Amino acid sequence: MSDEATPAADGGDDLTHTDEAGDVQMVNVGDKPDSSRRAVARGRIHLTESTVEAVRGDEVQKGDVLATARVGAVQAVKHTWETIPMCHQIPITNVDTEFTVSDDRIDLEVAVETTGKTGCEMEALEGVTTGLNVVWDMVKAAEKDATGGYPDTRITDVEVVTKEKTVLE
Repeated sequence: MSDEATPAADGGDDLTHTDEAGDVQMVNVGDKPDSSRRAVARGRIHLTESTVEAVRGDEVQKGDVLATARVGAVQAVKHTWETIPMCHQIPITNVDTEFTVSDDRIDLEVAVETTGKTGCEMEALEGVTTGLNVVWDMVKAAEKDATGGYPDTRITDVEVVTKEKTVLE
């Protein structure tokens, strides 16, 4: 999705991803000017303190959790158009990932930059959710309880933090 108007955003009745018959369609952005765009999203995964300590000490059996999650986040950004219906394939010019490790959680912030006709907030969100899912996958053996559940593990607070657009002339 991009910067196109939606009923919630502008109070109008036009749905941008459906035609007059109600069929789903990709929004035509061909006539829009190219813009420099940047979006930042963040989220967090709550873990047990012992798991966080294992991540910090690079003692997780599967390997370097944050390095693997960073690769997963970048890959997700690059492939967002393949997983989000009606999302345009955009040229990604930069991806930055930043992990913050606290006693009981790991926060991830993903910044995506592009130059084109549509925004990159979906790419930033995909980077965050996939990066955090990779963390979960890497540490799930340590997080499981006796019944195989994850009572202390959860992904929360996924959101778009900023979205910037500068029309190129």
